Amino acid sequence: MSVVHRLAVGWLVDHLSFINQCGYETCDSFAHPGGVTHNTSVTSTEDCHSISAFAATPLSSDGPSYGPGNAVETEGKRAKMRYVFREEFFDVSKPHIAIAPEEQLCQGCPEMSLTEIKVNSNREEYQEGAKSDTGDSLATARKKRKRKCVFNQGELDALEYHSKVRKLIWEGTLHLVQEGLKSGFLHRTTTKLSCRKNNVPQHIVCGLAELCEMAKQFPAVNESDHQAVCVLEEETSSAEQDLLSCVMENSSDCAKIIVLMGQRYLVPPRSSFLLSDISCLQPLLNYKKKYDVIVIDPPWENKSVKRSNRYSYLSSWQIKQIPVPALAAPNCLVVTWVTNRQKHLRFVKDELYPHWSVKTLAEWHWVKITTAGEFVLPLDSLHKKPYEVLILGRVQGDVKEALRKSEGALPIPEHQLIVSIPCSLHSHKPPLAAVLAEFIKPDVECLELFARNLQPGWTSWGNEVLKFQHIDYFTLLQNDN
Repeated sequence: MSVVHRLAVGWLVDHLSFINQCGYETCDSFAHPGGVTHNTSVTSTEDCHSISAFAATPLSSDGPSYGPGNAVETEGKRAKMRYVFREEFFDVSKPHIAIAPEEQLCQGCPEMSLTEIKVNSNREEYQEGAKSDTGDSLATARKKRKRKCVFNQGELDALEYHSKVRKLIWEGTLHLVQEGLKSGFLHRTTTKLSCRKNNVPQHIVCGLAELCEMAKQFPAVNESDHQAVCVLEEETSSAEQDLLSCVMENSSDCAKIIVLMGQRYLVPPRSSFLLSDISCLQPLLNYKKKYDVIVIDPPWENKSVKRSNRYSYLSSWQIKQIPVPALAAPNCLVVTWVTNRQKHLRFVKDELYPHWSVKTLAEWHWVKITTAGEFVLPLDSLHKKPYEVLILGRVQGDVKEALRKSEGALPIPEHQLIVSIPCSLHSHKPPLAAVLAEFIKPDVECLELFARNLQPGWTSWGNEVLKFQHIDYFTLLQNDN
């Protein structure tokens, strides 16, 4: 189960288990007698952005194991390949920054005033400044430290917010961690995983966003002649324009492997996705589904993103243009991931949700811990916190329809914690399907916007929607007949 423990304060979640429960087993290719199944993908040497045919790539259960993409089959049998997500991506055995002994979670929650939190943040800044000033002149070092110790208005707002939620996060996380230690899910000794190197594959080049940008140069598609959805079948091929102009759907009970720009991606069963950027959302609207749950993880603007120029971001105005009202069913539950900047929190509550006719109901927190149950960052760190915020709300509309939709579902609690060991891959958020299950009816339509991975039973959209589905993030575990 992806939910390891459920308490009144929230959930302890096993993110890795959730991924592997998605059913990454390909089983829909018949074996060809006495030989190797040839991959139907076609790769152009002239155009590195060409997209090959879609194909499920089978593997036999007899004989030696072969790497992903190789296929050996036995006569007259359905070939199966089972993949699991690589465990080392969740080997977070030590905090990113060492936590002082008096701040350890197991010591209990010290009551701290806003002034004390400021002092601790100043001390942290001074220490960080001293480390970074090695080799600088004394005058320069003093100047840097002095500048860093001054709080701007955004930092003061963040400190005030943190002082309000600090005790809830500390005590709630402590209770969930204690349960995790009792059950053995968490463990103080980390010898089991600490010897394993956490090597993120360096050869994985995610050119999905660039592909979406390039798609804007394609000729316009005549919507009256173009299908809204393309179902992934065996040996089904599709042109670039088809892929980027309709929703791709795996309606089977098995995973599929698609080949895109020479890279293989796993598509879980009963999932659908649209690969596009925000300017090309029409295919999702053409899909003509209304969603009961919409999860949004916008690329928020911030200084580090601007400086690095590695990630695109959207302005507040652009985020408001997302057609949530057109995609939402009556009483739709809307969940938005928000950074710890108060500017963004206020924007979601005061502008974005009212603009979409969404009423704010709750504010939850995702808390990141190590395998030993420690915060991955000091709770009172000024720059980065070991938690992120989720704002939950419901679309307001027809009262009778809303009451009918909410029958049998529990009301949304004002505050809950989702505690988990985070994935070391940047922006791989924990699954919300399991924690939201008790607040929604079963078999509802769910949508994730700005997704970077896929989930069974969900439609996912984004310009990197397949990013964490790359086959090299998975291990070929075993072969079954």
